[in-house]
Amino acid sequence: MSFTLAIVGRPNVGKSTLFNRLVGKKLALVDDQPGVTRDLREGEARLGPLRFTVIDTAGLEEATDDSLQGRMRRLTERAVDMADVCLFMLDARVGVTPSDEVFADILRKRSKQVILAANKAEGRAGEAGALEAYALGLGEPLRISSEHGEGMDDLLHVLMPIAEEYEERAAAHAPEVDVSIDEDVDGDDEDYTIRWPTPERPMQIAVVGRPNAGKSTLINKILGEDRLLTGPEAGITRDAISLSMDWDGLPIRIWDTAGMRKRAKVQDKLEKLSVSDGLRAVKFAEVVVVLLDAAIPFEQQDLRIADLAEREGRAVVVAVNKWDIEDEKQEKLKALKESFERLLPQLRGAPLVTVSAKTGKGLDRLHGAIKRAYEIWNRRVPTAQLNRWLTGMLEQHPPPAPGGRRIKLRYMTQAKSRPPGFVVMCSHPDVMPDSYSRYLVNGLRQDFDMPGTPIRLYMRGQGDRNPYKGRREKNAGALTKHLNKTPKGR
Repeated sequence: MSFTLAIVGRPNVGKSTLFNRLVGKKLALVDDQPGVTRDLREGEARLGPLRFTVIDTAGLEEATDDSLQGRMRRLTERAVDMADVCLFMLDARVGVTPSDEVFADILRKRSKQVILAANKAEGRAGEAGALEAYALGLGEPLRISSEHGEGMDDLLHVLMPIAEEYEERAAAHAPEVDVSIDEDVDGDDEDYTIRWPTPERPMQIAVVGRPNAGKSTLINKILGEDRLLTGPEAGITRDAISLSMDWDGLPIRIWDTAGMRKRAKVQDKLEKLSVSDGLRAVKFAEVVVVLLDAAIPFEQQDLRIADLAEREGRAVVVAVNKWDIEDEKQEKLKALKESFERLLPQLRGAPLVTVSAKTGKGLDRLHGAIKRAYEIWNRRVPTAQLNRWLTGMLEQHPPPAPGGRRIKLRYMTQAKSRPPGFVVMCSHPDVMPDSYSRYLVNGLRQDFDMPGTPIRLYMRGQGDRNPYKGRREKNAGALTKHLNKTPKGR
């Protein structure tokens, strides 16, 4: 168990740059314009021997109303309340501003412990601002450079006694645990056993969709708290934020992503970074929840997002949000299912769930659909069972003979799962029609109960590998060679 450090300060003072340096990855979006970060982002920081949790926050704004800036400020204040230490950062090249003085007073009242840091202090340009920071009354400021890594040793020196004090306090309150080891437990895994998520390896879920579909609101409802910034404005979320939790006994790590618009409409550099961050979350996810707006479902961009998840080989669950304001639910649901089967045939059989992120209705169905999709995505089929099935499929519908060449399908095996991938050893795989491959994939979905999940089918050529071919010639040659070596007269 480690302490939590929240990085706070005005917009554009370098909080996200320091966050990325501490976690060792470019997780948070960084840009020259102020106000890039809006949500709270957590990460596991490494600074010398220290391991702790660091929180990147939105820039402190002076707004206190229900505007976007006011909601961002309340979210940052919440991070201050739950953090063990606050690193108050200011821009040494700008100096102390009236806003810095206001926020310093707030931190004195709300934070357990405050560390003052003057960022961008490299060179002579930041000397005056670093000296001005003494006037805030928060102690000696650390002169650091988030971009160049200067001052990290000083930060480590300040954090070391805090970490030691926290560890002593945690050890004093730790309960005594009696640990017993069962020596009879067999650690060998069955070949076809699904490894269910654990708190150490939670299920990775990404929620994707168009702007203003309700992704952040849905995740807040699952969490049971207002952890993510929400509102009526479209495009509030910029970073792909991941949160870990236990959802009714299911350990998950859920990703909130930025809304994805059509590529032609994405002109702003920051929006491009946000979309690429969301695409990265899809690649790391195991289950992708495509969230649609019930008022305008299955638009062209929704289809592209769902197709992207399928091409990346992820288990897909389609959720239709804002179902609470829909009047004629039965007719609408019937139309949705028809459109789903017609527009996304590659995801035929994938779960379609109606939810309300505002009221929480339908979250139990979404929970069950995600578990079911994950189970299918991990499924394995024994080779013997596959080859019996392949024999039946060949008898029912033999493969074609393009150009007069008959294609022989010899045997089949499952090469991988997550998603299920199958290899068919055959002759002339280069001329196998796509229609016959689709016939086999559809049969796999139906006969082995794998609806909706991406299935990869590979045709691999084996050639005419007859083990007895050439043996007669080889034996005859060996006999001739032996007779030639036999001495004459015997």
